[in-house]
Amino acid sequence: MSGAQEKGGYAHPLQGDLVYGSQTGMTLRDYFAGQALSSFGSDELGCEPKQNADWAYRIADAMLEARK
Repeated sequence: MSGAQEKGGYAHPLQGDLVYGSQTGMTLRDYFAGQALSSFGSDELGCEPKQNADWAYRIADAMLEARK
């Protein structure tokens, strides 16, 4: 399984004739983490940016697990 596949695949994969070679872009894990983080202002979380990012990726990982 490729690295992107382990992270849920791509959030917005290219379709049809637009695909040249391998598809690249944001993984579904990155998309989920961004969505989780955007639901809170950084001040509301009360943490440093690194802690906020760690929290967002924990949420994303839980969402990927729930999809299985």
